Amino acid sequence: MTEKIRPFVKWAGGKGKLIPQLNNFYPYELKNGIIERYIEPFVGGGAVLIDILQKYNVKEAYAFDINLDLINSYNVIKNNVEELITNLQQIETKFAQVEPEKRQDYFYHIRDMYNSYTLEKDEQNAERTAQFIFLNRTCFNGLYRVNKSGKFNVPFGKYKNPTICDEENLRNLAKLIKNVQFLYGDYSKCLDYVTQNTFVYFDPPYRPLNVTSGFTSYTKEDFDDNNQKELGEFYRKLNNKHAKLMLSNSNPKNVNKNDTFFDNIYKGFNINEIYASRMINADGKGRGKISEILVTNYNVNNGDL
Repeated sequence: MTEKIRPFVKWAGGKGKLIPQLNNFYPYELKNGIIERYIEPFVGGGAVLIDILQKYNVKEAYAFDINLDLINSYNVIKNNVEELITNLQQIETKFAQVEPEKRQDYFYHIRDMYNSYTLEKDEQNAERTAQFIFLNRTCFNGLYRVNKSGKFNVPFGKYKNPTICDEENLRNLAKLIKNVQFLYGDYSKCLDYVTQNTFVYFDPPYRPLNVTSGFTSYTKEDFDDNNQKELGEFYRKLNNKHAKLMLSNSNPKNVNKNDTFFDNIYKGFNINEIYASRMINADGKGRGKISEILVTNYNVNNGDL
């Protein structure tokens, strides 16, 4: 499979543009075929999962997320991609036939349908996944955001010609993830799947750099400082299993050089820096290259813990 496979959704904090930097921090054991199992406890858009599956021969992969619609979508793509494509083509055709000034009405019609139905835990619903992808491709900034009631509430995005049904990418993605287990649940559910020959990559909701930059509501639950500390404790628990661990987060020192929040949580581990284009301020003046942290429990140069 030579085609470059892309995530099927846009996702807040997606790692697509950071893949070249993240590659430099993958453990030696992954690059040399020693790692047998790969796990993502916060799979999100799956950019790192897709990258690793295309480059390395891991025997098993597990992906978790607390967003049930996201897990449903991965499983539909994996197990029933042709039905999904048929549903997406129908929505795409109807959307294209609507006069541009009335497309907003069609968007809200699909959003209302989407919000009127609640998925069951183990359900695989291709129609629901088609709505999920349509809303993601046509809503404002491609965000996925829900309110406290769990209802999707992002407004229409007014794109001229959004790609709604990317058949080739969906089919290639289905082949790529055919052996991945996608499981609904929070990050702690991965505990029983972690062994010594496992690489775990954590990409949790980032700690906000300031009040205006916070975006942690892609589920109805927030992820606050206490959650970050609990995650740090879980990271140490997995470290005791001698798995290889890598974790991304914001770097609070971009706005306060004396902020040692993550230094304290991940004391004793390697806290590396990578650089990303992010919005710091709501007025747009803060957009630019800022650092993010990448915590590893191994030495990047030789892979030793």
